Amino acid sequence: MSRLVAYVGTYGVAPGTKGGGIYGLAVSDDGRGLTALNHAPEPKDAGYLVHAADTGTLYAVDERKTDGRGPVDKPAAVHALSVDPVSGELTWRNAQIAPGPRPTFLDYSAEKRLLVSANHGDFQHVEKVYRRPDGSWAVDYVYDDSTAVLFAVEDDGRVGAIEDIHIFEGHGKDPNFSPQNGGHAQSNPHAHCAVIDPSGQFVIVCDKGTDRIVVFRLVGSSLEGASVLQMAEEVGPRHIAFDPVSGLAYATCEFSSELAALRLDPASGDLTVLERVSTVSPAYHGPNEPAEVRVHPAGGHVYVNNRGEDTLAWFRVDAAGALQPAGAVPLAPSIHPGLAARSFTFAPSGRFMLVADRPAHLVHSYAVCPDTGNLTWLAQAPVPDPAFIALVELGQSDNETGESE
Repeated sequence: MSRLVAYVGTYGVAPGTKGGGIYGLAVSDDGRGLTALNHAPEPKDAGYLVHAADTGTLYAVDERKTDGRGPVDKPAAVHALSVDPVSGELTWRNAQIAPGPRPTFLDYSAEKRLLVSANHGDFQHVEKVYRRPDGSWAVDYVYDDSTAVLFAVEDDGRVGAIEDIHIFEGHGKDPNFSPQNGGHAQSNPHAHCAVIDPSGQFVIVCDKGTDRIVVFRLVGSSLEGASVLQMAEEVGPRHIAFDPVSGLAYATCEFSSELAALRLDPASGDLTVLERVSTVSPAYHGPNEPAEVRVHPAGGHVYVNNRGEDTLAWFRVDAAGALQPAGAVPLAPSIHPGLAARSFTFAPSGRFMLVADRPAHLVHSYAVCPDTGNLTWLAQAPVPDPAFIALVELGQSDNETGESE
């Protein structure tokens, strides 16, 4: 049987953070055993991970803002680490700079050997002083670019050259009601995910800064515009995930605290909103910003984590894709939306899930009921400032099988 390792990306750059790098946990088949395995110190701000089984490589962002001309610290980048198929040990291979601050998401196409990142940009701005034609003086505000970047992948798994970049433009309602950046959460674009759809034809980018979901057609090694779904003001689409059974997609709406059900047209790439429902309990009335969304491997249930209400909630899905709230479990109280539980993932079997509970500095394991979707706590393991979890299946070792694979 294969063995499971949870690779946990952690934060260690900002003042006060206790993590840094990627921690490995050996995970038992039932999710009850979480045992410390190894630690790779780089990248220091490993905010998102994706595993390429075909090359045995784990990719990680270094979720930084490059510190300017002649940087004194490491830049925002995408890193490649090889995964030992027996021990699970990580070995750093290489990195490529990710143009655009704060890379926050990765996805991988084995068929095309391409890696795509979404680079969020920061909330910072530069004041540019200029003179108007009438001779008066004024200030222009220039913000960070937000991008989707397409990288080639070498045969040995290393991150190759940049093949294409899309630079997002515009902004949403500014100021808006979100407490992020003092109400300037939509002052510029903020691409927060870049998901390759199940057919491998499209890359879907949620830009929470402009209230848009942008769909690109993946043609060779380039991103070609296919469609744009403009949502209502202050919705803030953040992450999107596909149901493996129905093919429908579900997106978290960060600012409106909603979960949206969507249909992707396989020919045109057009997205249609089927419905939007609140992600929090009717009894909760405080601020809330959902982050991650995952669909159970068997379909039928969609899961979202809430930052504010501080819960992991799940919804039943009927044959038409309609959502019905089904339950929730509490998570550690968030300090603010950026310092909260923000990542979880399912075991390949769907029998359990792991949750990165950052404020508690813990990784939790929950059993998943196949009928109701209910979560039952199983175990936990300490990990400092956990930001993201990727579950990887390792092959059997020679000692276990008596022969090489």
